[in-house]
Amino acid sequence: MPIDEGRAFIPVRIAVLTVSDTRGLAEDRSGDALIERLEGAGHILADRYIERDDRSAIVARLHAWIDDPQVDVILTTGGTGVTGRDVTPEALAQVQDKEIPGFGELFRWLSYQSIGTSTIQSRATACVARGTYIFALPGSTGAVKDAWDGILVTQLDSRFRPCNFVELMPRLTER
Repeated sequence: MPIDEGRAFIPVRIAVLTVSDTRGLAEDRSGDALIERLEGAGHILADRYIERDDRSAIVARLHAWIDDPQVDVILTTGGTGVTGRDVTPEALAQVQDKEIPGFGELFRWLSYQSIGTSTIQSRATACVARGTYIFALPGSTGAVKDAWDGILVTQLDSRFRPCNFVELMPRLTER
């Protein structure tokens, strides 16, 4: 799956949301790993926030970033499990226009290679909301690395062939 070096790289502006009741910035290794990777790939960190495991608070944060023209992509980490406090997929369902089901499927396939059947506990998901991509990743550092290295690094690279998410961005809100 090639990178077409003849095409220009287009950096995207990415906001990182960590969903956690227990982590602050000092303990947010998953958020740190995402930021290291997105900046290393040439993208721009648009914003970063830690939000508690509260669906309405997550929805409010997502709406604010979706409406911010300086945010193209939102990456969330945490809250995708099956416990009572895990509500990130439900928050995405409240803001999404279109689900991207293949993201969760591919993530779990990649994750299976690292953690075996435990991957079934992940409800990683993705969607488009009013022209903004949102990817909900599990809260572990290994999971965010798997998602970035195995999917997002290429799909958020405008040079990736045969197709990528970046080239679709101008058309996400067309009717």
